Amino acid sequence: MPDTRSPSSPRAPGVPPTLVDGTRLWVDARLRALVQRRGEAPILHRLGGDVPGGRALELGPGRRGTGLRLALELFGAEQATGVELYPASVADARLALDDLGGRVTVVQGDATALPQDDSSVDAVFGYHVLHHVGPWRDVVREAARVLRPGGRFYSCEMTARFIDSRPLRAVSRHPADGDRPTPEAIADACRDAGLTVVAQETRLAGLWTGLVATRS
Repeated sequence: MPDTRSPSSPRAPGVPPTLVDGTRLWVDARLRALVQRRGEAPILHRLGGDVPGGRALELGPGRRGTGLRLALELFGAEQATGVELYPASVADARLALDDLGGRVTVVQGDATALPQDDSSVDAVFGYHVLHHVGPWRDVVREAARVLRPGGRFYSCEMTARFIDSRPLRAVSRHPADGDRPTPEAIADACRDAGLTVVAQETRLAGLWTGLVATRS
């Protein structure tokens, strides 16, 4: 995903300042991987089902590559590719997933301009990627572009209600343009990109939302 750490980006009115940047610590933490494995992935699986024998793509898999492993183990994909912005994360994820051999590939790239061809994958996974990207709607459009007809976009996000809360802003840096994903905005962005929302579930008083959308 794009680097959102630049201190020069303007802050939207009403958005409190970020005091420190603990984002990467949480993204690659063991607890984060556990939440993803035990909570979020099963919800997305229930909403969208399997990808049996398919090709999966994960946006921003981080250093552990948990989502890529889950694409194979839980969703039934045959192959999975991760697109990660940071070179160090690419290298670490490759090591973490070495036991999966050629079934998993991790490449450096930008979620707003994916290196994959049009209509080339059966599923795109995004675990808390959109809120890290300023032009996050571009990410949704790219996901739609690379999906084959019938392919599914699986996304879960902490929403604007949480991202712009003062406690989180104190310890985690995010884009400062004020355009945060909300449950309604994510669903609308999918429709604008030509996807059909088939299921969405919002939890924690609107702080978290999971969505699955398909390409016609």
